[in-house]
Formats: sequence, structure tokens, C-alpha cells
Amino acid sequence: MHLLSVAELVDTENHAWEEIRELLSQGPRTYRLEPAEPEAAAQTLVRLQVSTRSYLGAIAYESGGIVFEHGWITLLGAGAAGICGSLASWNGLADSEELAALPGLLVVAYDAAGGFFGLDTGRFGQSGQIYYYAPDAQVWETTELTYSGFIGWLAEGDLDLFYETFRWEGWEEEVQQLAPDQVFGYYPPLWTEQGSGSGSSKAPVSILEAWQAARSAGAE
Repeated sequence: MHLLSVAELVDTENHAWEEIRELLSQGPRTYRLEPAEPEAAAQTLVRLQVSTRSYLGAIAYESGGIVFEHGWITLLGAGAAGICGSLASWNGLADSEELAALPGLLVVAYDAAGGFFGLDTGRFGQSGQIYYYAPDAQVWETTELTYSGFIGWLAEGDLDLFYETFRWEGWEEEVQQLAPDQVFGYYPPLWTEQGSGSGSSKAPVSILEAWQAARSAGAE
């Protein structure tokens, strides 16, 4: 199979990056843009085989990732020091196989509660929609958003409502203490009747532990 080169995938006339930057800057959400190393950005774009005309291609090429809400949600890009992995490493496209991919799903983001966002490329019928692994239900649920719609939701959506049962008073400070490869473990877990953001105790756990639960749910 012929792979398109970086030169073929970077669309200088219809590059989506400035549109994304404008969307983020106009939204009410706090975010931190992690810069991408040029070589990693080029490799990620080639491995994904998507054009920078698309939001996915632009983010893969222009960012190491974007951290929203003090670190509550991490949007994957080409990889950076403050982010666990990249679009390539989470999806079986990197040289390292440290992360086990879930076929038919392109992982694009994760959150501090152990939730994951993935673009359906065949796992759920090739809908092209973003699915969310909900740690309180232990299932993948459709958000009914495309990838570009998902970026719009991160910038302008009601994240407080979405995470209402996952968060607690003072979460903004505590989430900033997590390492890039950590999420919160809830005790009792969110999926139990007793589990909740306000009622459970929280402690850092490996994101790989959380991903194993999400991957198992997606493989069923």
C-alpha cells in the first residue's frame, strides 16, 4: 500500500489549524497547548494518513496534544512530555507496542476519571462518531459527535454537566498533581451504587490499568 508523504498530507491552502486555534481561544474552557517535535509530528501524520485539511490531521501535525480543564481531559496529538503517549502510540501505529490498541477504534483523548474517547473506525459499525468509555457504566457509549464536533465540545461544551457525578469540590487542584500517565482510581468505584465523585476516595492509579478496563469493555 502506498503511503502519502508529509508533503502530500500537509494542505497549506486548506489547513484546519488556524480554525482550531480560533475555536479554542473563543471558548470558555482553559487549555494548554503542548508543542510537537517536528519529526514526531511528521511521523504521526504519515502513520495516520490523514490530511491537515481535517481537524484530526491538523492536531496530529501541529500539536503534541492539548490539555483541557487543568488536566482533566487530554487530547492526543504527536506526543509531548506532559502527555501520556500520542495518536500513534495509543493506536498501534508507533514502533513501540507498550500500549495495546483496540482494533476499529482510534483513541483520541482520555480523562482523569479513567474515561477514554475513541473515533469509531469499525468497532461500532464504522459510524465515524466519537465513543466514550464511561467508567461509571463500564461501557462505550456514542457521543453522536464527529471528531470536529468533539473538538467544538471540548472548547465550548458543558463539561461540568457531563462530569457532574465524577467530580468533587477541589478537583481542580488535585488533578494538577497527577503525573501524565496517571488517572484517578475511585473507591468505591464509580460503577458501584456507592461510588461517586463526591463520595468516593480518590488515589492516583496507572492509566494503563484504566485502559485495560476500557479495552476489555470494547472487545466484548
